[in-house]
Amino acid sequence: MISTAVRCLVLVSFIILTIGGNMMVCLAVGLSRRLWRVANCFVVSLAVTDLLLGLLVLPLSATVELGSGKWPLGGALCNIYISLDIMLCTSSILTLLAISVDRYLAISAPLSYPHRVTPLRVTLALIAIWAWSLAVSFVPIHLGWNTADYRVQHLDWSMQDEDKEGRYCHLEWNNNYVLIYAFGLFYLPLMLLCGMYLCIFRVAREQVRRIRAATPSFARAASTAAITREHKATVTLAAVLGAFVFCWFPYFTFFTYMGMKGKTTPPSVPSSVVLWLGYFNSTLNPILYPALNRDFRRAYGELLHRKQLTYAKGHGVCRQSEKHVDKDKKDADGQSHTPHEGSSVPDEPG
Repeated sequence: MISTAVRCLVLVSFIILTIGGNMMVCLAVGLSRRLWRVANCFVVSLAVTDLLLGLLVLPLSATVELGSGKWPLGGALCNIYISLDIMLCTSSILTLLAISVDRYLAISAPLSYPHRVTPLRVTLALIAIWAWSLAVSFVPIHLGWNTADYRVQHLDWSMQDEDKEGRYCHLEWNNNYVLIYAFGLFYLPLMLLCGMYLCIFRVAREQVRRIRAATPSFARAASTAAITREHKATVTLAAVLGAFVFCWFPYFTFFTYMGMKGKTTPPSVPSSVVLWLGYFNSTLNPILYPALNRDFRRAYGELLHRKQLTYAKGHGVCRQSEKHVDKDKKDADGQSHTPHEGSSVPDEPG
């Protein structure tokens, strides 16, 4: 019982931090003018992905974890839950890929960047990312492409069958699906991301060298400040990429190994560890933004300051209302006593 209570407390805290942190990112970008840049639309999209994971996937994953792998909601909802998990993971890595392309354009061609990265193009890119993530997650599972016999998994599983042996809500797979999914949706984009950031750092180093050589000393400060800001943003997003690799690489490696071995075992300790390590990435991202980016730190500070002011004003209004109520009570008591004291009947003449 103690072990279950501790696990429940840890998982609930984990979910609350994930939801609260990513809500802070969205609010910070929305309310701080310093962060009103087109490139931060991708950051908000990544935060929305992590927020949806905390709202839709993590509570169900925690239920399965605490219930020893049992799924009480039937096969149809199990397939939807698995599809949502895959969709949000795919959206995360594709958004990171879009961020790397945006950073490359900002560093390599800063003068033409505003003409290349327009709000319309960013919107179309985000629509394409979410549409592709939706297609590659829901279509294969609901058409049975992931199973060995190409039948849709869990269709014969109703809500009353969770106690039967072998009823576990997990992704079934065949070798072809494992190879296509793992390499097409994780390893290949990961190699593209690493190659893109390698090009970014090379261009950034060459750019700094050229600026220092060509710019006079009196005009070097402004140009260096602009380049430094772009480099800091690149370092922040490179750290986000590193966190994503650290958290999700063990899961996809384990998933690929188990798929190639043809093992579809029920949930175990290693599978739970690598899965929740991957989920930890959604909690880590909102911490990395303020830790590595001054604008996000200021936006977080302003947001917390606004909350404190709102709380203080609300508390002050409550106190003022209490004072008014007390004053009204005193006035009412005074008015009720005054007529009584002055209403004595005069003595009749004797």
